[in-house]
Amino acid sequence: MKQEIIIAGFGGQGVLSMGKILAYSGLMEGKEVSWMPAYGPEQRGGTANVTVIVSDDKISSPILSQYDAAIILNQPSLEKFENRVKPGGILIYDGYGIINPPTRKDIQVYRIDAMDAANEMNNAKAFNMIVLGGLLKLSPIVHLDSVIKGLRKTLPERHHHLIPMNEEAIKKGMELIKEMK
Repeated sequence: MKQEIIIAGFGGQGVLSMGKILAYSGLMEGKEVSWMPAYGPEQRGGTANVTVIVSDDKISSPILSQYDAAIILNQPSLEKFENRVKPGGILIYDGYGIINPPTRKDIQVYRIDAMDAANEMNNAKAFNMIVLGGLLKLSPIVHLDSVIKGLRKTLPERHHHLIPMNEEAIKKGMELIKEMK
């Protein structure tokens, strides 16, 4: 099993942390992982993306031109990465950040209204975990307990009290994801 994923959006949406948690979760399961972030000079508010590879075998290169799955959180990222999803791959987008939805017919397109759900939870910071839950529902690359361990590893100890809320957000994302026809 090998999954090559791009997560892209604005800085401040938790794009890089979502990728880092996914990578750590793979490590917790003894898998080979690659985490390669890229962001503009603005970081917060500028565009950001991260490539994550989780594999049972050695990873030859962290640099990819096509992806098995794309998580897209804003319109500029959709325009940049929609055509780089492999035929038959998965594209997940947040309805809040996309004006013109994806148009490809040779991939599976899913919408998750994560921003709305995060607002309902009164916690905007849960946004990225809701989206991650949607990905894990469609492509169970890692187990939920590994994600919780990954959260413990990536979050500073002073934020560990937020782990149950993050777990709730992941489960919420698993419920919210829906295929667009």
